[in-house]
Amino acid sequence: MLRCTICFLLLLCSIPRTLSAQVISAPQPQPGTITGTVKDTNGGLVPGAIVSIDSANPGEGRVATANGEGFFSLSDAPSAIAVQIKIHAEGFKDWVSPSISLTPGQMYDMTEIKLSLLDVEITVDAISSEELAKQQVQAEEKQRLLGVIPNFYVTYDHNAQPLTAKLKFQMAFKTATDPATFGGAVFLGSLYQAADTPDYRQGMAGYGQRVGAIYANGFSDIMIGGAILPSLLHQDPRYFYQGTGSTKSRIFHAVSAPFIAKGDNGRQQFNYSSIGGDLASGTLSNLYYPNSNRGTSMVFNGALITTSARIANALAQEFLLHKLTSKTQVP
Repeated sequence: MLRCTICFLLLLCSIPRTLSAQVISAPQPQPGTITGTVKDTNGGLVPGAIVSIDSANPGEGRVATANGEGFFSLSDAPSAIAVQIKIHAEGFKDWVSPSISLTPGQMYDMTEIKLSLLDVEITVDAISSEELAKQQVQAEEKQRLLGVIPNFYVTYDHNAQPLTAKLKFQMAFKTATDPATFGGAVFLGSLYQAADTPDYRQGMAGYGQRVGAIYANGFSDIMIGGAILPSLLHQDPRYFYQGTGSTKSRIFHAVSAPFIAKGDNGRQQFNYSSIGGDLASGTLSNLYYPNSNRGTSMVFNGALITTSARIANALAQEFLLHKLTSKTQVP
């Protein structure tokens, strides 16, 4: 009787061990394989994408990288449980598949992968035409021949913005009051003194009158022909450097510059501003020139000489002075 009791107890003790051994040794479902090709919404291949398995069970995750043709293969993928495939690629929105449940050993090929581009926020700093014209003038006001002589009235931008009246007066006044402009009047005064023209007296008093007359001529011509008339007539007082094309076309462009201006509307028109400025300046010189140097003929002769000088300057600008002019880029 005692022996039977002991055997019964031993049998009871062995039952949990047997059950435990049966639970531990239960076979796992055979894993499957997930393959696919990563493409964008236009059908283009997306190489280098990171493909991963998202599972609710820890330790079931798998990661693969798409090759150069966008193909990937996730082997040892868990089966008999629901998983999702996540794909990440630079420049694209992350893609997540619907839930997938593989049967043991299943080879599953994903054909619906289409990655969308990321929404890129583009910020454009808009600038008004007036502000752009202001920046262009600021750059032009730094142009100097050999770093000294102002060369403000030349633009090297074929599509330069039209100038406002304020900018026309600003450029004219800056040119007229530049130290180099004063220096030029002093230099020409010496030449006129030596030539004894206009008919002022000799000596320092006459030299001062000649310098003053030269500067007054230049100041009035710049302000009238470079600011007042261009503002009233809506014309651009600058010389537009061509720089390209045949030599013949560039010569024609330079020679015609004193007679043809670019309007603020972008169209070519007769250069009333330049011709009118020369005639107006010559007319004003009758107020301070000696009596022997006054008269209508003197006004027209002076305008003809000034126009010839403008042609010579335009030719020099087109073929020589651009190489000697310091230039500043528009900000």
